[in-house]
Amino acid sequence: MRETTSTLDVDGDTGTRDRVRALVVQRGPVGASTLAEILDLTPAAVRRHLAALVQAGEIAERAVISAGPRGRGRPAREYVATPAAQHHLPNTSAALAADALRHLADVLGPEAVAEFAQARVATLEATYRPVVEAAGDDLHDRARALAQLFSESGYAASTRELGTALQLCQGHCPVQQVAEQFPQLCEAETGLISRLLGVHVQRLATIASGGHACTTHIPTISVRPPSVRATQQPQPSQKEAAE
Repeated sequence: MRETTSTLDVDGDTGTRDRVRALVVQRGPVGASTLAEILDLTPAAVRRHLAALVQAGEIAERAVISAGPRGRGRPAREYVATPAAQHHLPNTSAALAADALRHLADVLGPEAVAEFAQARVATLEATYRPVVEAAGDDLHDRARALAQLFSESGYAASTRELGTALQLCQGHCPVQQVAEQFPQLCEAETGLISRLLGVHVQRLATIASGGHACTTHIPTISVRPPSVRATQQPQPSQKEAAE
């Protein structure tokens, strides 16, 4: 049964708004019609919640850029989360963690923070790698498996195909408040993604630096599966062969 704007009570409004916010965090940029379909609501009801979240500064609205001519009617809009929306999602002991890293940097220097960041992702890599490897050699499958792992760890992750590349989008950052002060955490995580997927990746944006999501560009052209790269040996030159 679809929700109408006249039948919601206060508690229902709050719960639905929380779901709308969470979906914008995970799927943004996303349109009202897509959200309505996922939530089984009317587009008008979803737009009411979106308008309230925009007014609260928790999401931002922007026009959809279309390659072709636009017809009549309401201009197409899509929505992304702002950093303010992150505070409605789980984020435990952020202040304590930031204090601990600050003390570590003061006592041992900034390189100690980088070492900590690498140690943290090494633990994640040991857990994630068997699952990513089990997905096979196809880069798309590996990226989807990694996104699922990140989501299970609280990152609200998804993948998108963009021509000859993929994007790994993380709509939530459980360590946002710490990463805002210590970007070494983001740098170490980018290295983790690259190693697990077996390709050079590029971070386009992070929530810690003000983006609506942590977005990683993954090239898919001329990519050899990790198992092929691991087993393929360089061929000797003609001179070396003659010798």
